[in-house]
Amino acid sequence: MNMTHYMELLAVNQPWNLIIFMGIPIVLAETLAITELYILFTRKFDGLVGKINRYSGLIVGIYFVGIIIYIVTQAIIPITMAGEWRTIIDVIAVLTYVIGGLPLVWIALQELGIVDKHRDREGKLMVHATCIAIFLIFGHIAMIFGMLDPSILGHEGMAGMKH
Repeated sequence: MNMTHYMELLAVNQPWNLIIFMGIPIVLAETLAITELYILFTRKFDGLVGKINRYSGLIVGIYFVGIIIYIVTQAIIPITMAGEWRTIIDVIAVLTYVIGGLPLVWIALQELGIVDKHRDREGKLMVHATCIAIFLIFGHIAMIFGMLDPSILGHEGMAGMKH
């Protein structure tokens, strides 16, 4: 079966790429999402859950800066230059993964006090929740398209590869 570059990235160098590009960011993002729900329902910004929320947001946002730089320089640019995209399925999978990380970067910038300085706690909470929702939408699109076989839109893959 053919696979997207997204799925190939996760499949090679086992288990390290899966941990680096899926495990760590998803655990951090899900921790952020769960603690965000707690804060949304209780409005308890301080305390242990608030600290976990803050630090998971900082860490995952900064972590995604590294992932985005790596994916752009080591995958998007070289694949584009070589004309090696495996149909629009492949493009959507990779680009939505990268785009999905941008709201998490915004959360980290917010936690560092670089953006949204004019917002009160409620306003920042609204931006936080919106960013998490955007991440979840784009992350799931990336996973769905990443698991698709590009041959359904005509990608032939390597010579001799069986479908």
